[in-house]
Amino acid sequence: MQAIILGDGAMGTAIAAALRARGETVLGVHGRPKPGETHPLGNHGEHTAAHAGTGNGALLVAFDFSAGDAVAVNVDAALAAGCRRLVIGTTAWEDQREAVAGALVGSEAAGVASASFSLGVALFARLVEEAGRLFSPLTEYDPFIVEWHRRTKPDRPSGTARELSRRLIAAHGRKQRPTNPGQVAPPDPDQLEVVAIRAGASPGMHLVGFDAPGETVELRLTARDRSAYVAGAIASADWLLAAARPAGLHPFDSVVNDLLSNSTFD
Repeated sequence: MQAIILGDGAMGTAIAAALRARGETVLGVHGRPKPGETHPLGNHGEHTAAHAGTGNGALLVAFDFSAGDAVAVNVDAALAAGCRRLVIGTTAWEDQREAVAGALVGSEAAGVASASFSLGVALFARLVEEAGRLFSPLTEYDPFIVEWHRRTKPDRPSGTARELSRRLIAAHGRKQRPTNPGQVAPPDPDQLEVVAIRAGASPGMHLVGFDAPGETVELRLTARDRSAYVAGAIASADWLLAAARPAGLHPFDSVVNDLLSNSTFD
Protein backbone atom coordinates (compact mmCIF):
# COMPACT_ATOMS: atom_id res chain seq x y z
CA MET A 1 0.00 0.00 0.00
CA GLN A 2 1.14 3.52 -0.78
CA ALA A 3 -0.62 6.14 1.29
CA ILE A 4 -0.89 9.86 1.79
CA ILE A 5 -2.03 11.27 5.13
CA LEU A 6 -4.00 14.52 5.04
CA GLY A 7 -3.90 15.89 8.56
CA ASP A 8 -0.77 15.92 10.74
CA GLY A 9 -2.49 15.74 14.11
CA ALA A 10 -2.39 12.86 16.59
CA MET A 11 -4.46 10.49 14.44
CA GLY A 12 -2.66 11.27 11.18
CA THR A 13 0.78 10.71 12.69
CA ALA A 14 -0.37 7.55 14.49
CA ILE A 15 -1.72 6.08 11.24
CA ALA A 16 1.52 6.93 9.44
CA ALA A 17 3.58 5.21 12.17
CA ALA A 18 1.38 2.10 12.07
CA LEU A 19 1.58 1.88 8.27
CA ARG A 20 5.36 2.21 8.31
CA ALA A 21 5.60 -0.46 11.01
CA ARG A 22 3.67 -2.74 8.66
CA GLY A 23 6.13 -2.05 5.88
CA GLU A 24 3.81 0.20 3.88
CA THR A 25 4.95 3.30 2.00
CA VAL A 26 3.78 6.63 3.41
CA LEU A 27 4.28 9.33 0.80
CA GLY A 28 3.75 12.12 3.28
CA VAL A 29 1.86 13.48 6.28
CA HIS A 30 0.55 16.92 5.42
CA GLY A 31 -1.01 19.59 7.59
CA ARG A 32 -2.11 23.10 6.72
CA PRO A 33 0.59 25.73 6.28
CA LYS A 34 1.36 27.80 9.35
CA PRO A 35 0.03 31.38 9.48
CA GLY A 36 2.05 33.56 7.12
CA GLU A 37 3.63 30.60 5.37
CA THR A 38 3.17 30.46 1.61
CA HIS A 39 1.76 27.19 0.39
CA PRO A 40 3.95 25.85 -2.44
CA LEU A 41 0.97 25.43 -4.73
CA GLY A 42 -1.50 27.95 -3.37
CA ASN A 43 -5.17 26.97 -3.37
CA HIS A 44 -5.98 28.82 -0.15
CA GLY A 45 -3.56 26.83 1.93
CA GLU A 46 -5.24 23.49 1.34
CA HIS A 47 -3.76 20.37 -0.21
CA THR A 48 -3.56 20.39 -3.98
CA ALA A 49 -3.25 17.63 -6.55
CA ALA A 50 0.47 18.10 -7.06
CA HIS A 51 1.03 18.36 -3.30
CA ALA A 52 -0.84 15.12 -2.67
CA GLY A 53 0.75 13.31 -5.59
CA THR A 54 4.40 13.61 -4.61
CA GLY A 55 6.34 10.38 -4.35
CA ASN A 56 7.18 7.43 -6.54
CA GLY A 57 4.53 5.20 -8.05
CA ALA A 58 0.76 5.33 -7.96
CA LEU A 59 -1.03 6.85 -5.00
CA LEU A 60 -3.35 4.12 -3.76
CA VAL A 61 -4.98 5.30 -0.54
CA ALA A 62 -5.55 8.73 0.98
CA PHE A 63 -6.33 9.00 4.70
CA ASP A 64 -8.10 12.23 5.66
CA PHE A 65 -7.91 13.09 9.36
CA SER A 66 -7.78 16.86 8.95
CA ALA A 67 -10.50 19.41 9.74
CA GLY A 68 -14.15 19.42 8.75
CA ASP A 69 -13.92 22.42 6.44
CA ALA A 70 -10.99 20.86 4.54
CA VAL A 71 -12.48 17.48 3.63
CA ALA A 72 -14.06 18.39 0.28
CA VAL A 73 -10.92 20.20 -0.91
CA ASN A 74 -8.69 17.34 0.25
CA VAL A 75 -10.85 14.74 -1.50
CA ASP A 76 -10.80 16.74 -4.74
CA ALA A 77 -7.01 17.02 -4.50
CA ALA A 78 -6.56 13.29 -3.89
CA LEU A 79 -8.85 12.41 -6.79
CA ALA A 80 -6.98 14.79 -9.08
CA ALA A 81 -3.74 13.07 -8.04
CA GLY A 82 -5.12 9.72 -9.21
CA CYS A 83 -6.17 8.28 -5.86
CA ARG A 84 -9.33 6.16 -6.06
CA ARG A 85 -9.48 4.86 -2.49
CA LEU A 86 -10.00 7.13 0.50
CA VAL A 87 -10.46 6.67 4.24
CA ILE A 88 -12.11 9.69 5.89
CA GLY A 89 -12.08 9.94 9.68
CA THR A 90 -12.52 13.69 10.02
CA THR A 91 -15.64 14.90 11.83
CA ALA A 92 -17.93 17.92 11.45
CA TRP A 93 -18.17 17.86 7.64
CA GLU A 94 -21.77 16.69 7.26
CA ASP A 95 -22.61 19.72 5.12
CA GLN A 96 -20.00 18.56 2.58
CA ARG A 97 -21.02 14.92 2.50
CA GLU A 98 -23.23 15.10 -0.60
CA ALA A 99 -20.54 16.93 -2.57
CA VAL A 100 -17.85 14.49 -1.47
CA ALA A 101 -19.98 11.47 -2.35
CA GLY A 102 -20.70 12.98 -5.77
CA ALA A 103 -17.02 13.63 -6.40
CA LEU A 104 -16.18 10.01 -5.60
CA VAL A 105 -18.89 8.66 -7.87
CA GLY A 106 -17.85 11.03 -10.66
CA SER A 107 -14.26 9.75 -10.43
CA GLU A 108 -15.29 6.09 -9.99
CA ALA A 109 -13.61 6.13 -6.59
CA ALA A 110 -14.62 4.52 -3.31
CA GLY A 111 -14.17 5.71 0.24
CA VAL A 112 -14.97 4.63 3.77
CA ALA A 113 -16.12 7.43 6.06
CA SER A 114 -16.81 7.26 9.77
CA ALA A 115 -16.73 9.46 12.85
CA SER A 116 -14.86 6.60 14.54
CA PHE A 117 -12.91 3.67 13.14
CA SER A 118 -12.90 1.74 16.40
CA LEU A 119 -14.37 -1.75 16.15
CA GLY A 120 -15.49 -1.38 19.76
CA VAL A 121 -17.35 1.84 18.97
CA ALA A 122 -19.01 0.22 15.95
CA LEU A 123 -20.31 -2.69 18.05
CA PHE A 124 -21.13 -0.35 20.95
CA ALA A 125 -23.38 1.63 18.57
CA ARG A 126 -25.27 -1.56 17.73
CA LEU A 127 -25.75 -2.26 21.44
CA VAL A 128 -27.06 1.28 21.89
CA GLU A 129 -29.59 0.76 19.10
CA GLU A 130 -30.83 -2.46 20.70
CA ALA A 131 -31.03 -0.79 24.13
CA GLY A 132 -33.04 2.05 22.59
CA ARG A 133 -35.55 -0.42 21.20
CA LEU A 134 -35.80 -2.30 24.50
CA PHE A 135 -36.32 0.81 26.63
CA SER A 136 -38.62 2.61 24.20
CA PRO A 137 -41.92 1.30 25.69
CA LEU A 138 -40.80 2.15 29.24
CA THR A 139 -41.66 5.85 29.58
CA GLU A 140 -40.10 6.19 33.05
CA TYR A 141 -36.60 5.45 31.62
CA ASP A 142 -35.12 8.66 30.19
CA PRO A 143 -32.15 8.15 27.81
CA PHE A 144 -29.08 10.41 27.76
CA ILE A 145 -25.53 10.55 26.34
CA VAL A 146 -22.36 11.89 27.97
CA GLU A 147 -19.03 12.09 26.15
CA TRP A 148 -15.64 13.20 27.49
CA HIS A 149 -12.57 14.06 25.41
CA ARG A 150 -9.31 15.92 25.85
CA ARG A 151 -9.51 19.64 26.52
CA THR A 152 -8.16 20.53 23.05
CA LYS A 153 -10.73 18.59 21.00
CA PRO A 154 -12.42 21.33 18.95
CA ASP A 155 -15.84 19.89 18.08
CA ARG A 156 -18.63 19.20 20.53
CA PRO A 157 -20.39 16.92 20.74
CA SER A 158 -17.97 14.43 19.23
CA GLY A 159 -18.69 12.78 15.90
CA THR A 160 -19.17 9.50 17.73
CA ALA A 161 -21.68 11.07 20.12
CA ARG A 162 -23.59 12.53 17.19
CA GLU A 163 -23.72 9.11 15.54
CA LEU A 164 -24.81 7.45 18.78
CA SER A 165 -27.55 10.04 19.24
CA ARG A 166 -28.73 9.52 15.65
CA ARG A 167 -28.98 5.77 16.17
CA LEU A 168 -30.55 6.04 19.61
CA ILE A 169 -33.18 8.52 18.41
CA ALA A 170 -34.06 6.29 15.45
CA ALA A 171 -34.39 3.20 17.65
CA HIS A 172 -36.07 4.81 20.65
CA GLY A 173 -38.93 6.57 18.93
CA ARG A 174 -40.01 8.93 21.73
CA LYS A 175 -36.91 11.12 21.33
CA GLN A 176 -36.87 13.13 18.10
CA ARG A 177 -33.82 15.41 18.33
CA PRO A 178 -30.71 15.98 20.45
CA THR A 179 -30.19 18.96 22.70
CA ASN A 180 -28.10 21.79 21.29
CA PRO A 181 -24.56 22.48 22.53
CA GLY A 182 -24.79 25.26 25.10
CA GLN A 183 -28.54 24.85 25.57
CA VAL A 184 -29.49 26.43 28.91
CA ALA A 185 -33.16 25.48 29.20
CA PRO A 186 -34.09 21.96 30.30
CA PRO A 187 -34.57 19.59 27.39
CA ASP A 188 -38.03 19.22 25.91
CA PRO A 189 -39.65 15.80 26.35
CA ASP A 190 -38.76 14.86 22.77
CA GLN A 191 -35.11 15.96 23.15
CA LEU A 192 -32.27 13.54 23.86
CA GLU A 193 -29.85 15.10 26.36
CA VAL A 194 -26.30 15.01 24.93
CA VAL A 195 -23.53 16.40 27.13
CA ALA A 196 -19.91 17.04 26.05
CA ILE A 197 -17.01 17.39 28.50
CA ARG A 198 -13.66 18.86 27.40
CA ALA A 199 -11.06 18.41 30.13
CA GLY A 200 -7.67 16.84 30.65
CA ALA A 201 -6.19 14.35 28.20
CA SER A 202 -8.91 11.70 27.81
CA PRO A 203 -8.74 10.06 24.35
CA GLY A 204 -12.46 9.38 24.51
CA MET A 205 -15.29 8.16 26.76
CA HIS A 206 -18.91 7.68 25.71
CA LEU A 207 -21.68 6.80 28.13
CA VAL A 208 -25.28 6.04 27.14
CA GLY A 209 -27.72 5.81 30.03
CA PHE A 210 -31.38 5.22 30.77
CA ASP A 211 -32.45 6.82 34.04
CA ALA A 212 -35.60 5.99 36.01
CA PRO A 213 -36.70 6.95 39.55
CA GLY A 214 -35.47 3.69 41.04
CA GLU A 215 -32.37 2.87 38.97
CA THR A 216 -30.00 3.86 36.16
CA VAL A 217 -28.80 1.54 33.41
CA GLU A 218 -25.51 2.57 31.73
CA LEU A 219 -23.53 1.45 28.70
CA ARG A 220 -19.99 2.84 28.68
CA LEU A 221 -17.05 2.66 26.28
CA THR A 222 -13.68 4.14 27.29
CA ALA A 223 -10.71 4.45 24.94
CA ARG A 224 -7.26 4.04 26.53
CA ASP A 225 -5.36 5.28 23.47
CA ARG A 226 -5.79 5.72 19.71
CA SER A 227 -4.66 2.24 18.69
CA ALA A 228 -8.18 0.89 18.14
CA TYR A 229 -9.04 3.83 15.87
CA VAL A 230 -5.82 3.42 13.89
CA ALA A 231 -6.40 -0.32 13.43
CA GLY A 232 -9.90 0.29 12.07
CA ALA A 233 -8.76 2.98 9.66
CA ILE A 234 -6.06 0.70 8.24
CA ALA A 235 -8.53 -2.21 8.05
CA SER A 236 -10.79 0.07 6.01
CA ALA A 237 -7.95 0.75 3.58
CA ASP A 238 -7.31 -2.99 3.31
CA TRP A 239 -11.02 -3.51 2.63
CA LEU A 240 -10.97 -0.95 -0.17
CA LEU A 241 -7.89 -2.53 -1.72
CA ALA A 242 -9.16 -6.10 -1.46
CA ALA A 243 -11.93 -5.83 -4.06
CA ALA A 244 -13.57 -3.46 -6.52
CA ARG A 245 -16.00 -1.61 -4.26
CA PRO A 246 -18.92 0.39 -5.72
CA ALA A 247 -18.07 4.04 -6.26
CA GLY A 248 -19.11 6.43 -3.52
CA LEU A 249 -18.96 6.58 0.27
CA HIS A 250 -19.27 3.41 2.32
CA PRO A 251 -19.93 3.19 6.08
CA PHE A 252 -17.43 1.60 8.41
CA ASP A 253 -20.22 -0.87 9.24
CA SER A 254 -19.56 -2.55 5.87
CA VAL A 255 -15.97 -3.21 6.93
CA VAL A 256 -17.12 -4.38 10.36
CA ASN A 257 -19.62 -6.80 8.82
CA ASP A 258 -16.85 -8.43 6.80
CA LEU A 259 -14.61 -8.62 9.86
CA LEU A 260 -17.41 -10.28 11.85
CA SER A 261 -17.99 -12.80 9.08
CA ASN A 262 -14.29 -13.71 9.21
CA SER A 263 -13.68 -12.36 5.71
CA THR A 264 -10.01 -11.74 5.00
CA PHE A 265 -9.03 -8.73 2.98
CA ASP A 266 -5.51 -7.91 4.14
